[in-house]
Formats: sequence, structure tokens, C-alpha cells
Amino acid sequence: MKQVTKQVTKQVAMQSRNRYLSVFAVLFLCLSGMVNSVHAEAAESAEINPAFQAWLKAFAPRAAKQGISRDLYQQAFAGITVPDDEVLRKAAFQPEFTTEIWDYLDTAVNAVTVAEGRVMAKKHRAWLDRISARFGVEATVLLAIWSIESRYGAVLERPGRLHYVPQALATLAYGDKNRRQFGEQQLIAALQIVRDGDVGFAQLYGSWAGAMGHTQFIPTSYQAYGVDMDKDGRRDIWTSVPDALATAANLLHKNGWRTGKSWGYEVRVPKGGARYQGKTKTLAQWRDLGFIRPDRKSFPEPNTRAELKMPAGDRGPGFLVQRNFFIIKRYNNSDFYALAVSLLSDRLAGKQGMKQLWPRPADALFPEEKFQLQELLHAKGFYEGAIDGDLGAGTRKGIRAFQGRVGMSPDGKPTRTVLEALRKAGGL
Repeated sequence: MKQVTKQVTKQVAMQSRNRYLSVFAVLFLCLSGMVNSVHAEAAESAEINPAFQAWLKAFAPRAAKQGISRDLYQQAFAGITVPDDEVLRKAAFQPEFTTEIWDYLDTAVNAVTVAEGRVMAKKHRAWLDRISARFGVEATVLLAIWSIESRYGAVLERPGRLHYVPQALATLAYGDKNRRQFGEQQLIAALQIVRDGDVGFAQLYGSWAGAMGHTQFIPTSYQAYGVDMDKDGRRDIWTSVPDALATAANLLHKNGWRTGKSWGYEVRVPKGGARYQGKTKTLAQWRDLGFIRPDRKSFPEPNTRAELKMPAGDRGPGFLVQRNFFIIKRYNNSDFYALAVSLLSDRLAGKQGMKQLWPRPADALFPEEKFQLQELLHAKGFYEGAIDGDLGAGTRKGIRAFQGRVGMSPDGKPTRTVLEALRKAGGL
């Protein structure tokens, strides 16, 4: 792992520098042609969904009542003949709610995200200082959000993974009964954003749920919190890092961020202490019940109230979380997300990571082993992606190929058994 970490740290600065030299050119070339190409492909396709077309037609008058002209509406959906089925597939799988906490954190808080965050901190130091001074939100928190939302903008360089926002939101409104109201509300807001001139349809790409830009704001949140930090006349979270980070800071600030206060603390849970999950007490009261920090340091401000969270259940470590933790959840209402932002921001601030281990299954990989798994797959020709510890579809495809080659059941699961087989395998 030391070798992996050194390689990561050495390469991150160069990769990040090259990325930001090219990102705006990439975005301009890819996104400026994307609407036309996507719409043209749809128009050329023989596939038409009459029910979806009827929905778009029926929704037009509602959009008009919200200030969306007929011409703008037609421009938004020119050539769009079918819903985006990938949106519905992704809507059914959200990692914050379907992944084990240790796997989620391994992806969010690791050697790559920490090393690259430190590079970004230096690169954008002047803007981060100005944003922190204006909104009272620590730079490390903003960097952590930026990392988790778009891997410091890297996601924006892969337009094939993005969705055309009007089509994605119309798909949710049309085809997902649980998100119908959300889809309709966000679609109107997205069209209003274009109408108001901050962005054009050529840049209006984002996640399956319509989250956009470096810091992944859904349209209504963008309308509420968008900031023109660089004073160029547009609130541009798509290509302006200052605007994107200031917009994130504004959200936290307006929701009550407590400047200079901790998000909370990792704690050792005493025997029987799991029964207090979800309870709120002062830090002094928690201390008296036997909850201590792993390094045995005292709790600053012992009269501050904190809630006990145990995201891995009774066998896992505990966290006493304070108000700022819940402010982070205004960004994404997930304990996993808030904990990832909190722990990554600590690491970026130079603090040590978690002391306790998660209750992983016997065959589960530790973070450093995930890097090694990818390295070995790459060295043996089964994987061509980044060595980043994120065991996604590309890594699992490589695992299946390797398993098939050596006679293992090709389930694609990243286990220690697979890692040991890779270590023992010679040239393939």
C-alpha cells in the first residue's frame, strides 16, 4: 500500500494539473455538441414512445404558467422521443442506501481523494480563503463536498456518464411515481435556469436526478443558493470552480453552519452502549456513560449536545455527531454522505483518520487491498481503468474475466479470495 500511496501522491498533482488545463476545452467541445448529437440520434431513431410524447405535450401548458415560453420548451425537447431508461435504473440504486458503510467510505475517503484534495487546496487557495471568509465555511469541508460530488470535477470530463437534464427530469416525472412531483418541480426550475441566462441547453447535463456542475446542485437548490463568486455575470457551477464552491458554502451557511465547530467525534462504545443509538445528550453526559474517543482525548466544549450514530450497527464504532453534521445532511440527507464529508474534511485538515475497524465480513477487502486488486488486474491485462480503490463496473468486469481465465466462478465479487488468486497467478 505504501508504494501505491506514493505513486498516487506523485501522479495526482500532474493528473490534476493536466485535467484543469483541458477541462474547459473538453467541456466546450463535448457539451456544445452534445445536445445536437443526442437530439439528432433521437430524431434518427425509429424508436418513439407515444406515451412519453403525450406526457411532454401535456406538461407544456404547466411549464408556460411558470414562465417557460413555447419556443424554449420546444428547444429543450427537440428530437427527444423516448425517456432515459438509464435514469430509472439508477434511481433504483443509490449507494448511500444500498452499500455497506465501509465500502462507501473506502471509495470516498482514500489515498486518492486526500492527495488530490491537497493539490486542489493549493491550486484554489486564494478563492477558498475568500469563500471561507465570506460564508464562514471551512475550506476543507468545501473540498470534501467537491470530491464526493464530482471527484474534483473529474465527472464533468466524462460526458458519456452524464444525462441531459430536461430529459432525465421528464423521465422521473413520467416514469417514477415516487419521484413524479420532484421531477416536475425540478424540470420547471431547470428550464427557468436556461431562460434566465446562466447556462444554455448545451451545458445542461448532470446526474440521473438532475444534479449539475462541480458541486452537483439540483435545479431548485441552484436557484436558492447559486452565487456568482467570480463576478462574471453568471452563476456558473458548471465551469467556474469559485462559483461552484461558493454555492456549496452558501447552502451550508444559510442552513446554519457553525463556523469553527466540529461535526462530531468517533467514539468507543462501552458494553451495552448501543442501546443509546439515536439518543442526544451533552458530551459530558456521554463521557460519564463511558463513551470515550479512541485516542482518549477529552471532548472540547463538553456541554455541547450530540447524537449517537452507529452506522454499522451494534458491532461497529460509534460517532457523537453535532449540529454541523446535520447541516451537511441538508446537502444530501444521508448519514453515510455526511460522515464521508466529515471524515474526508478531517483528513484534508491534517487530522488522523478513523482509529477503529469496521465489522467487515471475513472475505471483505480493506482499503489498501482494493488498490492492490486493481493494480494486479491492470498488470495482468484484465483492467484498464484508474487505480483509485473504487471497485465499480470496470473493476468487476475485470474480476469476472480473471475468474473465468483461472476456473473460478465468475461472480465479479471483489473478495480476498480473488486477491489471493491474483497474487499467486503468474503471467496470463
